[in-house]
Amino acid sequence: MVSKENSSYSKRLLHLVSWGHWFTFFNIGAALVIALIFIDAEGIAPGFIGKVFMVSNWLAHMAFLTFICFVLTVFPLTLLYPKTRVIRGAASFIFTFLLTLLVIDGFTYSQLGYHLNFDSLARIIDLVKEQMAYNSLSFTALAVMAFIAILMFELVMSNYAWKHMRELQQRKFPKVIVAILVASFVTSHLIHVWADAKLEYDVLRQDTVLPLSYPSTAKTLLTKYGLFNQDDYEQRKNSPFSIKSKIPDYPELEMKCLELEQPKQSVYIVLRDQELNTRLLKNLNTYSPIKGTTFLNYIDNSNAKDAWFNLFYSLPNVYQIEMIEKKETPLLFQLAKKHKLTTSLTVISKSSDKNNAETNLETIDQQNISPQWISNLVDHQAHHTDISKVIAEETLTTIPQGIHIFYFSGQSDYQYELFVNALLLAQQQLDIKDVIWLGSLGNKDNTTAFKTKPALLIWPGKTEQKINDLANVMDIQTTLMRYYFECRTQYKAYSNGKNLYRLDEDRMVANITEQGLIVTKKDKNLLIDQQGNFSSYSTQLETVISEDSDFPMLIDGVNLINQFSINNAETSGKEEENRENSDQ
Repeated sequence: MVSKENSSYSKRLLHLVSWGHWFTFFNIGAALVIALIFIDAEGIAPGFIGKVFMVSNWLAHMAFLTFICFVLTVFPLTLLYPKTRVIRGAASFIFTFLLTLLVIDGFTYSQLGYHLNFDSLARIIDLVKEQMAYNSLSFTALAVMAFIAILMFELVMSNYAWKHMRELQQRKFPKVIVAILVASFVTSHLIHVWADAKLEYDVLRQDTVLPLSYPSTAKTLLTKYGLFNQDDYEQRKNSPFSIKSKIPDYPELEMKCLELEQPKQSVYIVLRDQELNTRLLKNLNTYSPIKGTTFLNYIDNSNAKDAWFNLFYSLPNVYQIEMIEKKETPLLFQLAKKHKLTTSLTVISKSSDKNNAETNLETIDQQNISPQWISNLVDHQAHHTDISKVIAEETLTTIPQGIHIFYFSGQSDYQYELFVNALLLAQQQLDIKDVIWLGSLGNKDNTTAFKTKPALLIWPGKTEQKINDLANVMDIQTTLMRYYFECRTQYKAYSNGKNLYRLDEDRMVANITEQGLIVTKKDKNLLIDQQGNFSSYSTQLETVISEDSDFPMLIDGVNLINQFSINNAETSGKEEENRENSDQ
């Protein structure tokens, strides 16, 4: 009696296991079809070896993942509870879920450049929300139809494999297909081993394409996204990060912004080369007739000289050389010139020439206080060794209306505080109060580059508040464009900045400095140096917290740095196409 029961159990189990293999076989085909989403998003690989690897890796990787999913889910369930209807039904729903997940992953990869992961869950959810907001009905309908189609496929294949198992076992084509998959597995691995040794970029650039695959190094990924020179990569050389594609022209003002009324007050941007402490800002805010907004997590990770470019252009340093060579004018200063507003830069610093209290602008540049190219943007520049002359000769209430920048280098808190107090006192005599920004600019050494600093923005009509969200030096121009000039040009059209009064909780900031590529999000700073090494720093603890690779955060950061180039390249392409059509 017992032997008959055991025999029946064994036959049923073997039958279910055999069915499971055929069921998995059909799901490998489905997974390969869905995986074409990733191939389409990536594009056909260049070079013969690259194409061979793409095909063999596509076949081998997806077949392996599908088989592993069967081994880890359906197979144990079959051993534990070998009931035909239960196993077939459970397997259908399990693979429906897995293939649906594969479709979602394909959509995520095509939009963001990386796969589903817990670290970037918030960004992925935002992406889905954006799609729902843009076209809710079609997106929802497409998602539901995809799920139903996959479920129907699973149920049909489950039933077909069960009823035609003997017939399938007699066919020859499954054996041929399995042989091809095994050969692809061996071929793809051999090619990748060879590519690792030879640094064959056409192969290594595909490391991130399929699910559960990651690049060998950060350099591979940076080369793929155009921030590292491919020739230097293949020759194992180190070179500075830079955008390899042609950087588009800087945009000009839109007509709707040219027709706006002239602002009625001035803007004072008062900066210093050292971090301001919260106590000082609190005291200064107390003296102000209008209480300002305190930004507790203001970040500026460039050195003392590159930070000027971030301030004026609201772009990462990677664009600096070309923008300066072309003598492009930031939109903020284009508008100031259009409205005939005065723009000025006044530097207060200790002179290296003891016999000459007032040094010239070339000396200022040589001292790394401010770069010479600023003279092309502002109407007036001045340099003083202390504030006495500024306050005595230029009464703050009679300075011409415009945008005025004051920069304190190597000065004590006393000098800075005395000047700001005088500026705030002058505001009490004005009917229309001015806009005042108080903060630091640049970092003298690398120790403060990953640290958040406080800043204060005093704006008439804005309520007093404290903002904990991540703010950046690139946000100053965009906020002035939006509220000072009331120009509503899209921020990403000319900058990487945001509106300081509408910051996101999950805001990310990216820049390229002399240390390498720095990506900041909340309390985490991700640094990828010129050798492609990862380091994670805490903005609060100011210490290394991890050396693990965070490729999704790196990809988001690279996309953010490329944002201006990609956005304006598309605009330039459309304009070029329109010109060609008009010529015809």
